[in-house]
Amino acid sequence: MRPEWPIFVLSMVATLLYVLLNSASIWLLGSVVHTVFAPVPEPSALAEAAGSINAQLKSWTAYWLWADTPIDTLRRVAWALFWIFLLKNFALYAKNTSVAWMQTRLLTRLRKLLFDRLLVLPIGFYDQRRTGELASIVINDVSKIRASLTNSLQRLMTEPINVVAFLGLLFVINWRLTIAAGLMFPISAALIHWMGTSIKRKSRRTSKQIAGVMGVLQETLTSIRIVQAFTMEKAQSERFDRTSRRFSALLYRQARLANLSSPATEMIGVSIGIVLLWIGGREVLTGSGMESEDFIRYLFLLFSVMQPVRNLARVNNQIQDGLAGAGRVFGLLDTVPSIVDREGASPMRGFSESIHFEAVEFTYEGAEGPALDAIELEIASGATVALVGSSGAGKSTLVDLIPRFYEAQGGSLRIDGVDVRQLTLASLRGLIGVVPQETVLFDATLAENIRCGRPGASREEVRAAAEAAHALEFIEELPEGFDTRIGERGLRLSGGQRQRIAIARAVLKDPPILILDEATSSLDSESEREVQRAIDELVRDRTVIVIAHRLSTVLHADRIVVLDRGRIVETGTHEELMLRAGSYKRLHQMQFAAGAGK
Repeated sequence: MRPEWPIFVLSMVATLLYVLLNSASIWLLGSVVHTVFAPVPEPSALAEAAGSINAQLKSWTAYWLWADTPIDTLRRVAWALFWIFLLKNFALYAKNTSVAWMQTRLLTRLRKLLFDRLLVLPIGFYDQRRTGELASIVINDVSKIRASLTNSLQRLMTEPINVVAFLGLLFVINWRLTIAAGLMFPISAALIHWMGTSIKRKSRRTSKQIAGVMGVLQETLTSIRIVQAFTMEKAQSERFDRTSRRFSALLYRQARLANLSSPATEMIGVSIGIVLLWIGGREVLTGSGMESEDFIRYLFLLFSVMQPVRNLARVNNQIQDGLAGAGRVFGLLDTVPSIVDREGASPMRGFSESIHFEAVEFTYEGAEGPALDAIELEIASGATVALVGSSGAGKSTLVDLIPRFYEAQGGSLRIDGVDVRQLTLASLRGLIGVVPQETVLFDATLAENIRCGRPGASREEVRAAAEAAHALEFIEELPEGFDTRIGERGLRLSGGQRQRIAIARAVLKDPPILILDEATSSLDSESEREVQRAIDELVRDRTVIVIAHRLSTVLHADRIVVLDRGRIVETGTHEELMLRAGSYKRLHQMQFAAGAGK
């Protein structure tokens, strides 16, 4: 909240003004009978008032409100009450509005901080966390903090001062009764603390459960084709119902406990009030203590102090609920990215020599064996290198180390002789273009999706990139052309169209190093021809690394690298590898035999 300190100061001033006026309004209401109907003291009587603060306050109140006749005095009291309540409510509005401004800006900034942190966390972080859980932190847990701030921050600023002001006036009127009442407050405080601790514990569990609900929801909606194709609707419905019921049960127990705090606190307060009513009432009736006016004013203030105490009990519950969400929010904010620019990292200006893997090793967290083991590989500038091997051989892991999506755990990876860890991430990734097998597009216009390659590109440059990717023809047939929104994950386009947009994005970026994850493997023959034409344009005069799933697509690569269980077992051209009768030839024969059998 530190950046909002001017608004915070304003809200505190408004809070103090509200509390002073609120106390004055209650004091004045308790003084009506004495002020209007009792004789008004002369100024000399004020000076002679015994050292009692209570007596001085009563005398000053009567003196400033006194007029020539009782009717005029009543009119002055009425106007005084009107203006006090008007100013009090204006101060209340100013306080609440300033707090609302603070919490709105704070939560907007908090969500932005969370989003920015998620953007820089490495890919390995997402291997260990569910997307639904992270979305729940950004949306639900931040909303918990918002709910906590909306009510509890306002009350936390106001009610303690209210309690202090009311207790101060009660002490002025009769300190013995006030001390007697104060002896019972520890019971209320202990009850509030116990309930708040329990609510915080349940709220933590609730946050985890809602993350589970969001996870099931997201997985089902993103995989709706598979759910319907395999008639999994009933199973998914039951899964969602189980998760939702666990969440609802926790929510109910939390609400049941929270709803108990206010009645319990009120009963403690009423019990205190009844005891004091008996003691104070006896003093008035027997003439052995307070005057009737003091007793009326004391009762006004006593029952007025109960409301702030009840509010503070609710504040504690809300704060504990908010703290449970805040624990997950700040836990994510405090997560330190493991892949960052090192101190003294330098920008990479270009690429002209080679990419060199030197004894590179990498193991995924929790994996039984290494994904890459002692990789030795050099890729010359301008060469096309294909990576082949069975699923899990380490092909994707190897290329993910180049843009530092993961960090090599052993050995080194050098570009033009410089260790990639000594380069800035932005400049390193600026050299690399990626065309994945499963195209990732955003729910934006076609132009905006192509501009991902270079956000500042002009309309003409976007058009030229689309033309080079053989995407211009189908784009111009759309009603809104480049301004057509393509839906979530680009689902309004065919597979071939999505791939050509991904290629146009890479063309616009114009990177010297290009990574292709078999961009045509899941397309029909006609789409494959169109996409292959676009790829042929894209790879010209670049260093290309192809992850090959179909060996027919890498026959003309400058070099083929065969991986098996994280190790390089063969390298060479297609012809050389076929003559060796090793792993590559066996893979080739298996694929073509499978193809011939279709």
